[in-house]
Amino acid sequence: MTDYKQHPIIPPPELRYEWQSESRFKVISVEREDYMIDRAAQWGADQELEACIHWLITGPYGASITCYPDHMIGDLRAARRPKPPSLKEQALEHLEQIHANAYSMGMGFDPSIIRRALEQLDD
Repeated sequence: MTDYKQHPIIPPPELRYEWQSESRFKVISVEREDYMIDRAAQWGADQELEACIHWLITGPYGASITCYPDHMIGDLRAARRPKPPSLKEQALEHLEQIHANAYSMGMGFDPSIIRRALEQLDD
């Protein structure tokens, strides 16, 4: 069995059971294993991020960042846990790829109307 004191980022058994019950894959399978691996990796990364934030606040540099800790912590979380691009951002990126591919094959077109329509959509 794993020594939790030596490896503190290993999820405890209770959390593993919780993830197993949350999984839509009820039969042991590659898909269920992938789900569990993904959950464990995310949980471990979240634990590490929170430990780093705690260290920033309480560690040797803590006194020097007390002026803007919320701002700094918010920036750190945003940088390490970025939000996925919106559907609008994905569509604009794909439009640029289509335009570039068409241009490289001598089939240029003007994507400006489609781009303007997409840009008017809410994120």
